[in-house]
Amino acid sequence: MPNTPKALPFCLALLLCACNSAPTLTATPLTEVTALLIQPHDIAMRSTFVGETSGVRDVEVRAQVGGILLKRTFTEGLSVKQGQVLFEIDPEPYKAELDLAQGELARQQAMLDKAKADKDRITPLFKENAVSKKDNDDAISAFAAAQASVQTAQAKLKTAALNLSYTKVTAPIAGISSKEAQSEGSLISSSSPLPLTTISQISPLYANFSVAEQDHQAFNQALASGSSSKLNTQIMLADGTAYPLKGLINFQDNRIDPATGTINMRAQFDNPKGTLLPGQFVRVIVDHGVRQQAITIPERAIVQLQAEKRVMTLNDKNIVESRKVQLGESIGHEVIVQSGLKAGERIIVDGLVKVRPGQQVSIKKEG
Repeated sequence: MPNTPKALPFCLALLLCACNSAPTLTATPLTEVTALLIQPHDIAMRSTFVGETSGVRDVEVRAQVGGILLKRTFTEGLSVKQGQVLFEIDPEPYKAELDLAQGELARQQAMLDKAKADKDRITPLFKENAVSKKDNDDAISAFAAAQASVQTAQAKLKTAALNLSYTKVTAPIAGISSKEAQSEGSLISSSSPLPLTTISQISPLYANFSVAEQDHQAFNQALASGSSSKLNTQIMLADGTAYPLKGLINFQDNRIDPATGTINMRAQFDNPKGTLLPGQFVRVIVDHGVRQQAITIPERAIVQLQAEKRVMTLNDKNIVESRKVQLGESIGHEVIVQSGLKAGERIIVDGLVKVRPGQQVSIKKEG
């Protein structure tokens, strides 16, 4: 107890020192972002569209004469050759018509022979004034009428022969046949709206697609600038595989469809193995040249600010700056920058929601 008064001033001094000491500051960590170094590079300009394949020619096979359909002589869904017999219609009525026409021709030919003999006999008699002028005129007229009758009979015979040949319905082109539309035993008519079958010529094959006006202008600019001498195309099938043969655009419409605002185009592909079939939905990829030393950035690096497109750039001290850019076409998940960026600059790709202009950041990853 005697020592207590001496310890009290010492404790008070320690307390005062503790109160006057400065507080410890904790440094705030910098926000981490992913940066991208801008490097120009050549870009193959390719645009993808949804298309549908179609045969170069889709021909409806129809009967030219009516009758009972006796037989189908092809396998549905397989290839047929031009001129191959596909259907047979009952020929008996047309054989009878042919026989009648042949008989009528023979009768008219006999009448012509008689008229010619009469004319040959009367002509010298008329010169000797042995017969009247009327008899001579009648003989000449009868001969001319007999000639006309023979010509009519010949035409009827030809028609009857054609009708008989039409009872065998042949393939007008080579291609792939569809399912028969009228079965054997049916009574068919030449005026029926229903065809017997349809044949599609599938080599070469067309891919029809529509493009926006902007894409169409890009195609024309590529051709005009010489960056592409022709518009090569490729097809991607439903399973994601690429059709091995390249195609060429051989048609573009001369007007814009007012209902859709698009222009119809068509590419032609060789199809020797019949891999492609009409009616397939495919992706048509159009190659329209190479853009030299273009600058592209990922879509996720773009900040939409009202009507402006901006990116966040980084200076040499990793301080964020907002930059307005002018964008062009999209290539996959990349966008071409027409103005606003140059080679060697850096932009923020990931972490945009955590930064603001003037803020210093740390680089987590730079590519």
